[in-house]
Amino acid sequence: MALQLVLPLTTKPSLGRSDFVVSPGNAPAVGLIDSWPNWPVSAAIVYGPSGSGKTHLVSVWQKMSGARVVSAAELGLEIEGRGALAVEDVDSQPPTEMRDRQLFQLFESASPAAPLLLTGREAPSVWPTFLPDLASRFSAALSFGLWKPDDELLAALARKLLEDRQLPVPAAVIARILQSLERSPEAVREFIARADAKALSEARPITLSLVRELIAGEDGGLS
Repeated sequence: MALQLVLPLTTKPSLGRSDFVVSPGNAPAVGLIDSWPNWPVSAAIVYGPSGSGKTHLVSVWQKMSGARVVSAAELGLEIEGRGALAVEDVDSQPPTEMRDRQLFQLFESASPAAPLLLTGREAPSVWPTFLPDLASRFSAALSFGLWKPDDELLAALARKLLEDRQLPVPAAVIARILQSLERSPEAVREFIARADAKALSEARPITLSLVRELIAGEDGGLS
C-alpha cells in the first residue's frame, strides 16, 4: 500500500470549560473553578498526576479571571502588575530560596483582587521548600486533588481527543484502545496520536483493524 506523506501539524486541544470531562475524581476541583469569582479564599491549590487536567483547569480559570499564568521555573523574576495569578508545577523542580521567598510573598499578597492558584503533582503538604512558613502555607491552603482516572473518564477523554482531531470512531474502537493501554491519560493521548498518524499515512479510518495492528506492533517491539 502506498503511504501518504503526513505533515507535522500540531492538533491544538480544546481547553474550554465544556471540553473538560468531569468525574467523581475531579469534581471538587472543577467546582472550585466554576465558583469563581466567589471563592471562599484568595489562594488555592489544584494537584494531581501529569495528564489529570491541571493545565486545562488553569486555562479555564485564566479565561474567567484574566489571570497571568507562569511556571514555577519562572519564579525569581519580577512579576509586575500583580492581579490574578496561576503558578503551575510548583513541585516539578528542586526549590530555591529565591523561588520560595517569592511564593511566600505571593501568598502574603493574595487577595480578592489578586487571587493565587497553584498547581503541582503531589499533595501540597509534601512540596519541598526551604522556608518553614511556606511549608505551613502549602499545608493549610485550600487544595483539591485530581485523582487517577477511571474507565469512564478515560473513555470520555479518548472521545474528546478524537473529536479534537475530527475523527469519528465507534465506541467499540475506543473500548479496544482502552483495553490495551496503561490506565493513564498520557497513554491514551500518545496512542491516539499514533493511530491518527497511521490512519493519515495509509489513508484509512481508525478501525478495530488499525488499532490491532498498532497493538501488535507494540507487542512485537516495533515502533
